[in-house]
Amino acid sequence: MTGGEVAGILVAVFWAILVSFLAVVLVRLAQTLRATTKLVADVTEQAVPLLSDASATVRAAQTQLDRVDAIASDVQEVTSNASALSTTVASTFGGPLVKVAAFGYGVRKALGRGRDQAPSAPAPARRTVVGRTVPSARRRKQKG
Repeated sequence: MTGGEVAGILVAVFWAILVSFLAVVLVRLAQTLRATTKLVADVTEQAVPLLSDASATVRAAQTQLDRVDAIASDVQEVTSNASALSTTVASTFGGPLVKVAAFGYGVRKALGRGRDQAPSAPAPARRTVVGRTVPSARRRKQKG
C-alpha cells in the first residue's frame, strides 16, 4: 500500500464517522422537534379555553365596575344633598334653639330665686391663673 492509498482510507473512515455523527444529531433534532410540536399543540389546547374564560371574567368585572361607579355617584349625590340639608337645618334652627335654651335657663334661674326670696350665698372667691380658676383653699397655700 502506498501513502496515497493509506491517506484515502483514513479520509474515508473519518468521513464515515462524521456522517454517522451527523445522522445521530439529525435523529435527535427530529425527536426534539416532534416533542416541541406536541408541547405547542397541548399548550394551544389549554390556552384557548383559558383565554375565553379570562375574557368572560374581564367582561363580568367591567360590568360590576360600571355598577359600582353608578352606586358611588349616587352616594356622592346623596352625601351632597345631606350636607346641604344639614347646613340648612343648622342655620334655620340653630340660632333660635340656642336663644330658647338661654331663655329657659334664665327663667329657671329667676324662678329658683323667687322661691328662696333671698339670693343664694355667694360662691367662695376664685382667682384666675393663666386661664384656670384656682379654689380659695389652694390660693391660701400659694400665698403662705
